[in-house]
Amino acid sequence: MKKLINDVQDVLDEQLAGLAKAHPSLTLHQDPVYVTRADAPVAGKVALLSGGGSGHEPMHCGYIGQGMLSGACPGEIFTSPTPDKIFECAMQIDGGEGVLLIIKNYTGDILNFETATELLHDSGVKVTTVVIDDDVAVKDSLYTAGRAALPTPY
Repeated sequence: MKKLINDVQDVLDEQLAGLAKAHPSLTLHQDPVYVTRADAPVAGKVALLSGGGSGHEPMHCGYIGQGMLSGACPGEIFTSPTPDKIFECAMQIDGGEGVLLIIKNYTGDILNFETATELLHDSGVKVTTVVIDDDVAVKDSLYTAGRAALPTPY
């Protein structure tokens, strides 16, 4: 057995609920679904936000904590989070000093995080982005659009 899955349709919701129950320092938000530090927003600090497709848990949400991410937006299995989800999470964690969106170098992540960046900017939030592309193993791969991102930047 490689994994415990009750129902494939519920795997993300169940994983996030379990993560939040196991870690009281995290808050699970619904509609849209994202995870933040329980004490967010933190005044006087730039908030850090990342996210991406689910399926590699506890990726993204597992990096939330003091001195690390302020929030994370999990997409559906192998699917980038939507711009509205990223926007809502960023609004929740912004303590007034702005938000840094940490984007992995995947086409869907870049498109959706950049769209959310525009929405945040239009809402008056100080926001900037950084794209991570540290996976040197796929630089010249025929099957990728360039170097991807590994969890090491977190």
